[in-house]
Formats: sequence, C-alpha cells, structure tokens
Amino acid sequence: MARPQRLIELLAALRARRRTTAEALAAELGVSTRTVLRDVQALVDAGIPVFTERGRYGGISLLPGDQVDLSKLTTAEADVLRAVGLDLDRARQLGEEAVARSTLGKLVPRRTPAARAELPLSLHQVVAVDNRAWFADGEPGPDVARLAQDLRRGRRLRIRYRRSGSTTARPAVVDPYGLLLRADRWYLIADRDARPRMYALSRLRDWEVLAEPRRLREGEDLAGVAAELGRELESRHEVTVTARLDADRVDLAHRVLGSRLRTVGEAADGRVTITVSYDQLDGVRQLLQFADHIEVVDPEPARRLVHDLARQLARAHEGAR
Repeated sequence: MARPQRLIELLAALRARRRTTAEALAAELGVSTRTVLRDVQALVDAGIPVFTERGRYGGISLLPGDQVDLSKLTTAEADVLRAVGLDLDRARQLGEEAVARSTLGKLVPRRTPAARAELPLSLHQVVAVDNRAWFADGEPGPDVARLAQDLRRGRRLRIRYRRSGSTTARPAVVDPYGLLLRADRWYLIADRDARPRMYALSRLRDWEVLAEPRRLREGEDLAGVAAELGRELESRHEVTVTARLDADRVDLAHRVLGSRLRTVGEAADGRVTITVSYDQLDGVRQLLQFADHIEVVDPEPARRLVHDLARQLARAHEGAR
C-alpha cells in the first residue's frame, strides 16, 4: 500500500476507534510500527489533530474536540489525497494545489471551545514544514503537471532523454506506469522493451503521446515497479572503498554519501576508517569533494584513480594566484 493511501486508511482507523496503538495500526495496515509512526508524524506536520502518548497506557488518538470526516471529501479531493498525501508542494507541481488546499481545509477542523482551552495553539502555529532540498538551484524543472495529465491517457510515449554523463538526448518509445517522487526529485517509471526503467525528469527533454495504448507487463503496477527499481539501484555495490576520514567530517559524509557509506570505525588520531560502496570504480570521484580530509586506502585501483584525478586537478590549476 502506497503512503498516501495509508494516510487515508490511518485517518479512517483513528476516526473509527479514536484511540489505538502503533502496533495495532501496523498489523491492520500491513506495515512496520516505525512506518506507522512516520505516517503519524506526516499527519501532525500537516496540521491533522493526531496525538501520541508514550508509556504502558499510551497510544495514538485524535485530539478531543476535533472531528475529521473523510466523507466530506469530493472525488477530486480524495484522488489528490491518494496521489500525494498531504504535501502541498507536490500537489502544486501536479497543478492540483487548489484541490489539495480544499482537502486540507476539510481535514484540519476548527476546534470546539473546550479543545481550544486545552490546546490554545494549533499545530500549524508551532510546526513549520519545508520539503525543499537544501541549496536547490531554483532552476525551472519539467512540467510535471502536463506530463501527469498526459500519463492519465494511458498511452505509450516517445521521449527524448539524456542519460547521466551524456551531452545529447536520445529518442525512445516507452510504456509508462507513472511518476515517482523520491528525495525531492521526480522520475518517470516506464517499461522499455518490456524492461523497467527509471527516467529522471530533470534530464527528460520532451515527450510525445502516441496513439497506441501502453503495454504494461502483466501483474505489474507503478508502486511495485518503482520499489523494484529502487531496490535494484541501492543493491548495486560491486566496489567497496576503504578510506581514512577526518573525524570532524563524519556528519558531512553521512549527508553526502547516504546509504553508500557502509561502515564508520572508531576515531583514532583524529581520523576514522570508513567503507563506501559504489556500483563501479569511477564512483570514487565522489570522494574528491572531501579534499585533504580523506585518504583512500583500498583497493589499489581506487587509490590510483584518486591520485591521477588529483594530479589532473593540480595541472589544471597551475599558475593560479
């Protein structure tokens, strides 16, 4: 079950029981307790009056005096809620901001006087959420809303796509499942020659809707194919690099390397030993941004590549003042 749909089911469960536990919700929704807690936090961040209490007699409940009624939603509002959950930024990119705001207006109710006395400040007054990535370049992205509307026609697409590292875009005919938003980036999920592909919209030059209906593999859907591609991407660890990193750069390493950072050892003499995994040796270029704060130790081809790259950089900057 996709997260937006889980949010709807979660709200319905809380409205029906008013008070329950994360464990009970996890069993009902078929997910982990941690996933339920993340979903609850998403509701809280959006201003939905959900309250959690720790301890033996704790639980999850809608705040007293508040009423959340999913039956008030129109078909269009429920559709947007299922697609993007409670994220106004994503709804804006899809051209559905007005519908999403209407949805939130119905899900974030006015409190009764008794509830206002118990909780004088509403959640949106004390919680701010900004889903934009840090240091975003601000350049205009692809027309996600137009592409989403074209995808709803259920037809094949002829796209022009520039692969990473290439300077030219190449044409291809694909059978689209839909759009995936991950890590603040949009991707087109589609089959090409009956094989799943993930296309970053930032490198999608243009597309054309063809007359033929899309031909999807039997039994596959958007959520399943996107999950399959994600698992495949994150499991590509053919090269493991060992390096010595300044201990005060470990936090930066976590932010920059993400799941590629496999292990971090104990600090000794101001440095830690780390291991980083890549799907190919050339990925070690990423470590150059740590400059003189890192030393690649193993394997030897990775160490030699960093040495050669450093020499090329030095030659390029010869004579600099």
